[in-house]
Amino acid sequence: MRRVTTPIAMLLALWSIAPAFAVQPSEILDDPALEARARNLSAGLRCMVCQNQSIDDSDAELARDLRVLVRERLVAGETDEQVIDYVVSRYGEFVLLQPRFSLRNAALWAMPVVLLLVGGGFLLVRAGRKRQAPVTALSADEERRLSSLLDRRD
Repeated sequence: MRRVTTPIAMLLALWSIAPAFAVQPSEILDDPALEARARNLSAGLRCMVCQNQSIDDSDAELARDLRVLVRERLVAGETDEQVIDYVVSRYGEFVLLQPRFSLRNAALWAMPVVLLLVGGGFLLVRAGRKRQAPVTALSADEERRLSSLLDRRD
């Protein structure tokens, strides 16, 4: 039993730290506080190649370049907000794994709900109009024609 559980435990341990392999030792900053800030920032930035991974988790060359860029700007003394603003200005808001709240984003998320409400309202109004079809009396000419048709049937 022990022969089986030891390799499984080792594989699980290696699998759990797999994302840490993306950051190369040469990228790690000497200052632990700056490195922690860099890791925090890069965990929120999307890899433009992988798209559903952060640059911290991605092995792509572009992700590596972004990690280095983040660290360079932090070493230069920029705040976290300034670094994020710079990356967003360069790559667009898509680079953020959690986009900022803006009217544009709110409109984008609200549009399906608005369209469903407008479509539902349109269908309700249209269905209401069909039910309320006006009943008009027959003209004298129509009544005579109807009477003659009914008389013929008998």
